[in-house]
Amino acid sequence: MDATDLDYRVRTRSGCIPPELVSRLLQHGHADVVELQAGSGEWFCALAWARVLGDQGRETDALEALAPYVVTGWWTAVVSTAELLEGWGRIDEAIEIIRTRMEAGHPMALETYTRLLARHGHAEEAFNLLVPHVDDWVLATALVDIASVAGRDEEAAALLAGRIRADHCCDGPWCCRGLDPDTVLGLLATIRERQGYLDDAIGLLRRRQVTSVNSRDQLADLLARHGRIEELRAYAAVDGHEEAVQQLAELLEKDGDVEGAIAVYERADGPAARNPNSAYELAQLLARHGRGGEAIAVMRAQADAHHSDDWILHALSQLCLDQGCPAEGLVHLDALAAERGGEDEWELYWMRLPLIAARSGVDEAVERARTHPEGNTWYAAEHIAHLFAGAGRIEEAVVVLQRHDRGISHDLAGYLVDLGRVEEALAIVLHRSPPPPLVPTTHLWSDEPPF
Repeated sequence: MDATDLDYRVRTRSGCIPPELVSRLLQHGHADVVELQAGSGEWFCALAWARVLGDQGRETDALEALAPYVVTGWWTAVVSTAELLEGWGRIDEAIEIIRTRMEAGHPMALETYTRLLARHGHAEEAFNLLVPHVDDWVLATALVDIASVAGRDEEAAALLAGRIRADHCCDGPWCCRGLDPDTVLGLLATIRERQGYLDDAIGLLRRRQVTSVNSRDQLADLLARHGRIEELRAYAAVDGHEEAVQQLAELLEKDGDVEGAIAVYERADGPAARNPNSAYELAQLLARHGRGGEAIAVMRAQADAHHSDDWILHALSQLCLDQGCPAEGLVHLDALAAERGGEDEWELYWMRLPLIAARSGVDEAVERARTHPEGNTWYAAEHIAHLFAGAGRIEEAVVVLQRHDRGISHDLAGYLVDLGRVEEALAIVLHRSPPPPLVPTTHLWSDEPPF
């Protein structure tokens, strides 16, 4: 086995048995196939088989199944083995396997190693190992988490505070090569909140230039956690604080104030009127509380206002399907198609197929799909097969997909396993091509095209 080849196949899900198919094999009683492939370089089979063996108390056999992968030095195999060992209570062995990779210089090993140490009574050692690396935002985050266990919050706060430079100017959260000020402020706020200094934490977060990272707003989360509803309400009222609006609505809904949660979105100049994402959240809120008609109306208004946003049409169609109103969804899609001068391209057309199937049956939906100008393409076949499979007509789904040789091999293999045709399924997914050559990692930055 080769670590580079393993990493490429697992990362791209190409030339290997994907985890979804492994689960399907086990569900259909083909554990022998999974065991055989585990010994033939199939990582997802090896990991699943090791877990099965571990659950049976056969820990030694489980480790033997993973050993050929671990010996390549491939990080995914190393960390997965450590996680199994930790789960079995074999902590010293888990620590040792990660320590070995850390000493070999693997870039991700230090975070994993220190967090593992901290979970098992060695927080002081973990904290000391991280201190020299506080300029790395991943390791700084680990240090803040571990500081709580080690009882060294103040030391961590002092280290972070020293990284805030008055002359530093960023226009985004990731412009720095190291630890940017917004991240420092967020980590400091985490420490102060943990210590009970909520006002200090709030003050730190209000200094950040970028409030939302990865669709979360740390200040909104903090205010919601501590029930500071009026402050959260005022913060949510600021234009652009979409995540704060959602947090406020979620908090009110959790407290039983459904009408208050709806009102957060429904103000005349409120977020649902201006922001399709907030409108979607409002529609989901309404649907959760038995007000499906109102939910559909909210998304229909958004679809009327944003003809070019396909995701809104998808959301509206799914909502109509979930609410048992397929005809209503079709009326809107047909009207939109007429406005566009006739037939929709497939990307817009296919979303009506589940609605047609719900209203008139699968055969009608399939017939309509096949009459579309793109109905014979491989990507149309994927949707047609899904219709058949949803109706329990797996053989017909397979026939549709077998007419095409690209883009849909995992779907076809899954249906073949459902039919017990395991060898055919494996032949499809195990067709391998060599990984592309490695791209050099130096001298890639340029401010001139091509970038």
